[in-house]
Amino acid sequence: MRLSRYLMPTLKENPVEAQIVSHRLMLRAGMIRQAAAGIYTWLPLGYRVLRKIEQIVREEQDRAGAQELLMPTLQNADLWKQSGRYDAYGPEMLRIKDRHDRELVYGPTAEEVINDIARTEIKSYKETPKILYNIQWKFRDEVRPRFGVMRGREFLMKDAYSFDLTYEAAKHSYNKMFVAYLRTFARCGVHAIPMKASTGPIGGDLSHEFIVLAETGEEQVYCHKDYLTMEIPSENVDYDSDLEPIYQKWTSLYAATEEKFDETEAKKVGDNLLSARGIEVGQVFYYGKKYSNTMNVSVMGEDGKPILIEGGCYGIGVSRLMGAIIEASHDDNGIIWPESVAPFKVGIINTTVGKEEADKASEDMYKKLQAAGVEVLFDDRDERAGVKFSTMDLIGLPYQIIVGVRGLAKGVVEIKNRKTGERKEVSPAEAINFFTK
Repeated sequence: MRLSRYLMPTLKENPVEAQIVSHRLMLRAGMIRQAAAGIYTWLPLGYRVLRKIEQIVREEQDRAGAQELLMPTLQNADLWKQSGRYDAYGPEMLRIKDRHDRELVYGPTAEEVINDIARTEIKSYKETPKILYNIQWKFRDEVRPRFGVMRGREFLMKDAYSFDLTYEAAKHSYNKMFVAYLRTFARCGVHAIPMKASTGPIGGDLSHEFIVLAETGEEQVYCHKDYLTMEIPSENVDYDSDLEPIYQKWTSLYAATEEKFDETEAKKVGDNLLSARGIEVGQVFYYGKKYSNTMNVSVMGEDGKPILIEGGCYGIGVSRLMGAIIEASHDDNGIIWPESVAPFKVGIINTTVGKEEADKASEDMYKKLQAAGVEVLFDDRDERAGVKFSTMDLIGLPYQIIVGVRGLAKGVVEIKNRKTGERKEVSPAEAINFFTK
């Protein structure tokens, strides 16, 4: 992509309405623009990152055996009344009526819709277990939407739901999602720590939220330092095997938010206790028969008698995760994207536009990298070099190729690593090889 043709309206100054780092940088980098309070238009650069994160989430759900479907954003209010949550959920749920005076809700979550699917389409014990997931826009009418995508009213969410016959089977599904979440966040370039959590309006008595540590995090968290070096399950993990050892390993160490802080337990950790700020990026719930009881979700057992389904739900805030990645990975100059979610892998900076040698070398590398399938952003604008350097640092691409007549006179261009700041001079051919090998 040529930057001269790309819709990327960057800002030099911090917007006054942006209170946290991710909000400031997403606005300055031209990734989002506010359409209404807590509702954003995703501009091309931001949308590329959002899709990268979404795809990682999808791949790890599929790897764990979950099946993707797509549920509606507008839901039948009668389902919410059946579950008992229509009045219990509160004013955060947007309630509307259509022209026929039928009540609808703009779904903040989808337990009712998916359990309606389960009770009509899953008939026999032979059809379990099932884990179904959905990546869809949700809406919660926050009283004070703020912090950009971290606490907006409209957000992209992955929500999965498990259906099992017994508690033991339901716990195995819970463990599957637990492991899949560890892998998902690691692939997105952040280290997430699971902490016991309240189940809130979802229901049930077992839940963990996944917290990304960041200096600018929204809440104080406490955990054992060993969490920082724990090994993430590999992509070859067998999801059909017993995953309880992995679950026990990751929940055996002390980890708590303020709500859950236990001073006595914290003292036992001693010098290994880490106090830090954190951001919630996902949560898993086992809610048992909560919805089966109220919505009569059952299957026919082997003995011909109905069995109420044991259920769980599992959420990842996909758009929120993008903000959390920025909060955890930035410096004074801008964003530092992990390679796995970066909008482009490399940016080419032509520092001397109009000089034949520099124009030719830049164009040649751009076309060859594109042909090799490398995601590349070419800053071909007729701007000062300093402006181009600032723009590339702001948007945080993992690498930069810096092209200028002085370097080309020596037969070299410069490769800069955005994260480490390391620079090295190589020939144009070597630069292409570096990104295509």
